[in-house]
Parts: sequence; structure tokens; C-alpha cells
Amino acid sequence: MKEFSARATAAEANGQDGTAAELLAAISAVRRTARRAVRQRWHAEPLPMAQGELLRLVAAQPGISVAEAAAELRLAPNTVSTLVSRLVTGGLLTRGRVVADGRAVRLTVTAKAGQRLASYRDLRAEITQHAMARLAPADVEALTSAAPALLRLAEQLGRP
Repeated sequence: MKEFSARATAAEANGQDGTAAELLAAISAVRRTARRAVRQRWHAEPLPMAQGELLRLVAAQPGISVAEAAAELRLAPNTVSTLVSRLVTGGLLTRGRVVADGRAVRLTVTAKAGQRLASYRDLRAEITQHAMARLAPADVEALTSAAPALLRLAEQLGRP
């Protein structure tokens, strides 16, 4: 966490808004340490980040096309096609043809992928809940109150 404070201080010294730099450094630190904690207890081989993002997207939007997924993830369609091929080979995604247009492909997660996503989500929640239980009540309240604002910030960051 010393790294977090040092980066925020450096941002302020460079004339950047220290609040934004500090917030982003904190979010990065939480994501990195949460990912590390989960991987220490995770039973399966972890997916590369891009494959995991695509899998979560398809789970959230069943029937999404490769082009739509590429636009959503801000990746080239051929990159997403490669990711899809790897996930299909791994038994985590299925490609289905649209009846009206035999060329269009729609993506769905397999039962195996659904179970994997649920297990990973549950483990992350368990680890985070355990960590939050060790925090002061005021910190837990601050984090709980901040969640909606962080989601709104993510929405704003995603806008051009």
C-alpha cells in the first residue's frame, strides 16, 4: 500500500488532480490484491484476462455477436474471434448460427462456464467479505456507500 500513496503523491507533485490519481491507485490496488487472493485459492487454471472479460460479457449478454462483443470490449473483431475460438475449444462458449441469417453467429456460455463464473464470483465475494469483516465499521460503511458512486464513475469513464 506504500506504492499506492507514493503514486498519488507523485501525481500531485506533477500537477495532476491528486484525488483522481489516488482513487484510481486505490481501485487498482484492490483489484490486484483481490485477484491475487482469489488465485491462491482458485482450483482451476486461471483464464487470461481478455478471455475472462469476454466470458463475463457473454454471460451478461447471451446471444451477443462477435462484432457486438468486439465493440463492447473495444477490441478488434479478429481478436475477439481468436478469443472465441479458444473459449469454444475449452468448452466454455458455444457459437450458434442465427436461423434468419446463416452467416451470423451468436455466442452463449456453456453450463461449464456458468459454473466456473459462479464459483469464481462466490469465492471473490467470500474473500472480500472476510477482509471487510476485519475493517472498522466506519470503513465498511464508507465502502458500502461508495459502491453506487463508483458504478456511476465507471459509466462516465466509458463515455467518449
